Formats: sequence, structure tokens, C-alpha cells
Amino acid sequence: MTGVTAASLEIGQVVAEAGFVLSRDSLVRYAGASGDFNAIHYRDDIAKSVGLPGVLAHGMLTMGFAVQPVIDWIGDPGRILDYQVRFTRPVPVDAADGARLAVVAKVGSLDVDTVRIDLTVTFDGTTVLGKAQVRVSVA
Repeated sequence: MTGVTAASLEIGQVVAEAGFVLSRDSLVRYAGASGDFNAIHYRDDIAKSVGLPGVLAHGMLTMGFAVQPVIDWIGDPGRILDYQVRFTRPVPVDAADGARLAVVAKVGSLDVDTVRIDLTVTFDGTTVLGKAQVRVSVA
């Protein structure tokens, strides 16, 4: 992000886009790292028994993937001042095909030293994270 200032950005400007594929392996690795071994994240039968369409991605894993394009754009994760989302839809992860997330990061508001980046995170054409916003230092 060398040389980027609030003055060099415009509201609505796309600053990053990315696609990510979550696999069942991704879920297993995340469960091991996070300690979240809820069976809905690895067993279809359990997920379906509680009314879910199948195995779901961990919400925090989805959140982590969603912010990555912003981190890549700014080049320094220490510039992230705040990151918040609302989990609005689950992300089912197919055993064979996984789940593809699409992320678009746009400038939502500008201040002298900070920029709010609004994320649109979709799976299968449906938004899965609501009010996903990253506040970034550009000072």
C-alpha cells in the first residue's frame, strides 16, 4: 500500500477482490488450530440432524478469509484498526467440491488518517457476512 493516502482513494472504489475455496481439509485444519471441534463442521449426519444442509464452515474461518484481500492490499496487518462482521448465512462445504467464497473490498468512508473498507462476501451468489467492515490506518 505504499503511497496510498485517504486523498488518493474515492468512496466506492474497489481496492481488492479475491476468491477462496474452502475444503473439508480446510475445516479440519482450522478445527485443530482453533480448538472448535463442533461436529457440524465435519459430520454431515450431525449437521443434518440439527436442520443444517450439511457440514458448515466455521464462521471465524470465513471471517479470516474475508479480510485477507485487505491485508494483501495494505501490505501490513498492523494497519488494521478494527474489523467487524455479522454472520448472516452459513457456508455449506461440499465433501467433493468444497465452497467458493468471493470477496470484494470497497472504500466505504474516508477520514484524514483512516479508511473504512466495506467487504462483500458471497457464497453461491448469496451474501454470507453482513456489515463486514475493516477500518484501516492510512496515516
